[in-house]
Amino acid sequence: MIDRLRLFLDRLLPPAPSAAPVQEHALQVAAAVLLVEVMRADAGIGQAERDAVHRALRAKFGLSEAESRDLAALAQETARHATDFHAFTSVLNARLDLPSRIRLVEMMWQVAYADGHLADGERHLLWRVGDLLHVPQGARVHARLRAADAADPDL
Repeated sequence: MIDRLRLFLDRLLPPAPSAAPVQEHALQVAAAVLLVEVMRADAGIGQAERDAVHRALRAKFGLSEAESRDLAALAQETARHATDFHAFTSVLNARLDLPSRIRLVEMMWQVAYADGHLADGERHLLWRVGDLLHVPQGARVHARLRAADAADPDL
């Protein structure tokens, strides 16, 4: 009897919203924060780095130009208030497989190389985040080399 009553009441209630859009948004924000942090690790934030962040967000998530700008702005604000990277890397580790995490690290290297030079802060951040994302050292090195070659084959 109780089961029939519960079934009747469940039919009256609207379906619960799917958690997928919320999880996808959390994934996008987490990736965007890490990309923005690479940009912020350099002494001066230039347009080349901003453009690299937007390109990476569009490529990773299939966003429009306006959506990538909005996401980057949200990520910058979120990054300003963050105390560590664990909240972001844990979301990424839970939702992305290893090849996707390696690709994200490569995109982060692309942001670092976008202005034509690699700052010590960018290098340190990339190695630290690579560890937090459980990307093997060899894969991080190859991601860095691919990004450097794409930025300037003479690097």
